[in-house]
Amino acid sequence: MKAIRIKAPFGLDNLQYVDMDEAAAPGPGEIQVRLKANSLNFHDYGVAMGVMGAADGLIPMSDGAGIIEAVGEGVTEFSVGDHVVSCFFPDWLDGPARVSDFARTPGDGIDGYARESVTTPAHWFTHAPQGYSHVEAATLTTAGLTAWRALVINGGLKAGDTVLILGTGGVSIFSLQFAHMMGARVFATSSSEEKIERLQSMGAEQTLNYKQNENWGETVLDWTDGRGVDHVVEVGGPATLPQSITACRVGGHIALMGVLTGIKGDIPTATFMRKQQRIEGLIVGSRRQQQEMIAALDANDMKPVVSKEFPLEALADAFRFEEAGSHFGKIGVNI
Repeated sequence: MKAIRIKAPFGLDNLQYVDMDEAAAPGPGEIQVRLKANSLNFHDYGVAMGVMGAADGLIPMSDGAGIIEAVGEGVTEFSVGDHVVSCFFPDWLDGPARVSDFARTPGDGIDGYARESVTTPAHWFTHAPQGYSHVEAATLTTAGLTAWRALVINGGLKAGDTVLILGTGGVSIFSLQFAHMMGARVFATSSSEEKIERLQSMGAEQTLNYKQNENWGETVLDWTDGRGVDHVVEVGGPATLPQSITACRVGGHIALMGVLTGIKGDIPTATFMRKQQRIEGLIVGSRRQQQEMIAALDANDMKPVVSKEFPLEALADAFRFEEAGSHFGKIGVNI
């Protein structure tokens, strides 16, 4: 089978398209999946560049979707021909957060899904939503579940709430879509006027260009008559968190999952305390949460936004497209 391997000294020019042995036949409790798609995340880019979890020879990509080709003895949840999608933390099945690293995350600590076939324990995958293409399903593993957990699981999102999203990457666009699905109002930021127009067409009630408005937190307060938003989906990190604290209401919820502007910085702790907000760090979610999200998608007419699709052999070009910030929503890979 074909696969991509990361080779030292890392970087996009060292993603090698190679031949490998086919995945082994499934043993008891295992499934064999013919992989059909991946989707890109900032995390995958970091691995490919040697910044996050890279190891010589690693197969990258944490998001995988495909069709079950064979099931091992004792597997009752899946049947041959089922469409499935991978789990980011394959060992976190249910319950509260219990993972603080990526040692067991496919495409980081262990081999991922940039290949044509894989055999894994059955619980490493869930059913894909009905009517989804394989690329659409692959977008759910990381970005989709992160947005779902941020707003619905951790945030307790309800109809009438206000949500602020930052930028137009996968998590942010999923957050916009989930918020609308739940009957919430959405405000959004971007640095691109073209992308702002797309945000407006998708129902963002108010938008701003953060490059033209450094104090955008105050603008969001104005939009909400001084109250602030109920939820902020904070994907930027240290450079944007102070403005997010300003934009969020007293007692509001800030879901922090982004490092796009770095991994440390100054936080206005006095303002944070005075506003009695809840900043909650999170990394993706559990298998049970993924199943709950997919049940909600099956009950609603919502499809992810895929900006562009690339073949597996052009994975480096897909990362370059991501690197340039050209995408809106997700980038898909066809296998």
